[in-house]
Amino acid sequence: MPPPDHDPVRDDDADSLEEGEAEDAAALETEADVTCPHCGETMTITLDPGGGRAQEYVEDCQVCCRPWRVRLWYDATGAADVQLLPVE
Repeated sequence: MPPPDHDPVRDDDADSLEEGEAEDAAALETEADVTCPHCGETMTITLDPGGGRAQEYVEDCQVCCRPWRVRLWYDATGAADVQLLPVE
């Protein structure tokens, strides 16, 4: 059982790119169109495939400057599934 403060999204052992997968990072999407959960504006954000197949981080909206929590998963084909959640 993982410790109580274990965050599977940040589990470097399970989700980071392993040796041999680094060259596959080039096949992963590097941009995504998203809609700000605060102001509703749609924009393109840059993704970092080197961060692993599952990522979570906070980024500010390019329009209203309010923060979002970005949840990112890459599927087996390299397509990105991006979810934005408002940070209050």
